[in-house]
Amino acid sequence: MRRFACLALAACCLGSPALAQPADAPSPEELASKDSLTVGLGAGLVADYEGSNDYRLIPAAAIRGKVSGISFSTKGTYLYVDVVPGGAGKVDFDFGPIAGVRLNRTHKVKDDVVDLLPDRKTAVELGGFAGVSFHGLTNPYDSLGVRVDVLHDVAHAHRSTVVFPNVDFSTPLSRSTYVSASVGAEFVSNKYADYYFSVSPSESLATGGILPVYDADGGMKNWKLSLLLNQSLSGNLLHGFSIFGIGSYSRLVGDFKDSPIVSQRGSPNQWLGAIGLAYTW
Repeated sequence: MRRFACLALAACCLGSPALAQPADAPSPEELASKDSLTVGLGAGLVADYEGSNDYRLIPAAAIRGKVSGISFSTKGTYLYVDVVPGGAGKVDFDFGPIAGVRLNRTHKVKDDVVDLLPDRKTAVELGGFAGVSFHGLTNPYDSLGVRVDVLHDVAHAHRSTVVFPNVDFSTPLSRSTYVSASVGAEFVSNKYADYYFSVSPSESLATGGILPVYDADGGMKNWKLSLLLNQSLSGNLLHGFSIFGIGSYSRLVGDFKDSPIVSQRGSPNQWLGAIGLAYTW
């Protein structure tokens, strides 16, 4: 999991033979054995709720590191730990636990009609991921990863399982510039769809009939594209201060797009952006 994670990760085609290895640059073998820690703080702009067309500014924080070959990182409100030590070979296997929380509609929302619906509980999601990463495709330091995340709510909120397959590519463009990109999709159950996107008769009545009764079914919820840029301020990505920026776009599909919470009061197009300052030891 060779990437900096904060709120979202990313997706585009990257590659350049200009990424020639400087004479004093550490080798991939040295990087694989090096312990590190990166902490980032900043601000993010996110949708007010899943499917909203209103946005709010929130604090953004992230941590990434590696100790004795074991990698860990945060992605939004989730912590990932890769328990398979990374090596310097062309192929790595990724596997480990995930823990986090889902805060969708747990607070007052900006839309006056959607705000009439009952608040949702905080979902505490536990699970794991498995995947494989390929290195050295365009330069000695790049990584192409294919992974599947599986999470289940254990806090009696949506009480269901979320499956998130994704592909990401990351590479340094120089000793001071790093990019990461990913594409993925989320698949959810009927329970999840019903909890966040259905409108029951009593809920419709609570809105004065503005939101019609709606029964959402599970399946593919959305697809996502994201891009991250990390620019060192010290001239060395391996140590010192850097600034990072993240942009992400996702599109709700199927019953999730057609829910009146989205189609009448929000938008299937979901954007995310974040910017901040990081430090690497």
